[in-house]
Amino acid sequence: MPIRDSVRGFQKRLAKEIGENETVRKHAGKMKRTNTEHFQQPKEQAGLLVTADLDAAIQRCKAKVETIAKECRARNRRFRDVEFDLVDDRDRCLHSLDTEGDDRHSPADVLRVTDIFHNMNIRHQPQFFVDGVGAGDISQGSLGDCWFLSALTTITTMPHLIEKICVAVSKLDRDEQVGVYGFIFYRDSGWHEVIIDDYLFTKVPKWECITGREQMLYHRSKDKYNSTARKGGRTLLFASCGEEEETWVTFRPLIEKAYAKLMGDYSAMSGGFAAEGIEDLTGGVSTKLEISDILDKDKFWTHELMHANEDRLFGCSIKQDGADEQVNGLLQGHAYSVIKAVEVNGKRFVRLHNPWGHHEWNGRWSDGSKEWTPEWMALLPEIGHKFGNDGEFVMEYSDFLKTWSVIDRCRVFDRTWSMSSLWLDAMCRPFPCAWNYGDVSFEEATPAIVVLSRIDDRPFQLLSGCYVWNMDFNIFRKGDEKEDPLHSSNHTGFWRRSVNLEIDLEPGEYVVHVRG
Repeated sequence: MPIRDSVRGFQKRLAKEIGENETVRKHAGKMKRTNTEHFQQPKEQAGLLVTADLDAAIQRCKAKVETIAKECRARNRRFRDVEFDLVDDRDRCLHSLDTEGDDRHSPADVLRVTDIFHNMNIRHQPQFFVDGVGAGDISQGSLGDCWFLSALTTITTMPHLIEKICVAVSKLDRDEQVGVYGFIFYRDSGWHEVIIDDYLFTKVPKWECITGREQMLYHRSKDKYNSTARKGGRTLLFASCGEEEETWVTFRPLIEKAYAKLMGDYSAMSGGFAAEGIEDLTGGVSTKLEISDILDKDKFWTHELMHANEDRLFGCSIKQDGADEQVNGLLQGHAYSVIKAVEVNGKRFVRLHNPWGHHEWNGRWSDGSKEWTPEWMALLPEIGHKFGNDGEFVMEYSDFLKTWSVIDRCRVFDRTWSMSSLWLDAMCRPFPCAWNYGDVSFEEATPAIVVLSRIDDRPFQLLSGCYVWNMDFNIFRKGDEKEDPLHSSNHTGFWRRSVNLEIDLEPGEYVVHVRG
């Protein structure tokens, strides 16, 4: 069994000592950084997301797919990914580290995409996209990755974001006939290409494995059974497209598989935060916000939600309190996506989506509610909503604030931003503890986002032991470290992998003191 890249990277980092990553993103301009004392700093990565390194990752992805496709065609073989082999290494692909867990998945079979969707009523099948991508085309399977689905749903609301950042979707980055696909993800301050084949787990068993009574339902015709019961997205064990004749026909389950490979196995995707999923898909920076902590609700509407899907993306959830499972039709502890915020006729509306495709809001302004008078029905196109049991719904802003507990906000960047990062020597130790620090200087005034993050331990959660990481940092002008800090971050909970601070900095040299 080949060692997975995630485990290999973990072992290398452990050999160096567990560390934390400090990142500074700023508008493109002049910046220089000095190394921390008593710590050997790796070569600096500058402009990682928005300059040549992103393009280099895409080119590596293209080259690998092209090479694999060429070699497979020369041998008259379809691609089989030996590093993540769902056929011959099923258990490790499902739950490689959790050998005795109770929540184990039991797929009935493994089929290629072309076998699942061949001869379906889909134009030019099988297809990656059909007529673009939309929020309503995702259905969650038996995997607890609603947070990742919500992240996918959210990024589809920003025009062309998937095509530009999340995954290279040109024909050069996939070969459907050979069965090879290439994706890119952002993890631990770097872009990583992930190559997979087109095998997917299914929940419908082979003809030979069903009972005689079940065979009678298909008039004892194996061909009829295979051409109906074992075709289409509904047969997939995990995620599928919501409407097989529309979008995401094969993209959705394949990007889920690619992310599972990056994380080590499918079970590693169970549980998470939508904003961190957006980070991994875009290279953005996420922030958790308790709605009860919002000081000025009007300012949050105008400065934040009204910019949804421009340079920031939002998800939301309701905290589980042990009472009813649902709140006006909405699931507690489940990730929903904010599609758009609009003002129409003096009212503020938020459009949202449930990646499950159901469990919608049933309060005011829900589909078919009494608030939808003929006058308001005529304004549905302006709001951008259609009635239907598709997981999409509308809430008035006042109800939005009363209902949701937590908002996950992810800031995404274009090429006017650059990035620099370094690893800090931050050994695990009990509080109180000394600060670690790094220096950064700016030669002109700039908006900046400083991020303190730890290694993403999702691929090896069962190996991470009992460490608990709570992180925060202070920013000082160099030479004034004994004075009060200019800026201080929040103190993040141990379940979050990063904390950040958005600030405007004047020219000068600064010291960032971090604690973890």
